[in-house]
Amino acid sequence: MSLWLLLVIALLFVIAMVVTFYAFKQEEQKMKRYEEEGDTVEDELRRSHEYEANSVQKYLPIQIWLYVITAVATVVIVGYFLI
Repeated sequence: MSLWLLLVIALLFVIAMVVTFYAFKQEEQKMKRYEEEGDTVEDELRRSHEYEANSVQKYLPIQIWLYVITAVATVVIVGYFLI
């Protein structure tokens, strides 16, 4: 039973690492593109304002769902092992 739990934790860790690495690579490519295009201070300010305007509407609901799913999965797994 504890081996199963360790495998699930290891799998979740690997998935989190892969997703993090993928996001890091995307941001790295974006930064290279900005450098190649000759990024200016005005462009950076414009992108900053766009991000602030869109991030709450776009990313906050995704984060909330991820936290809800993680919390429910945790309760189910812990409940399974306590019963």
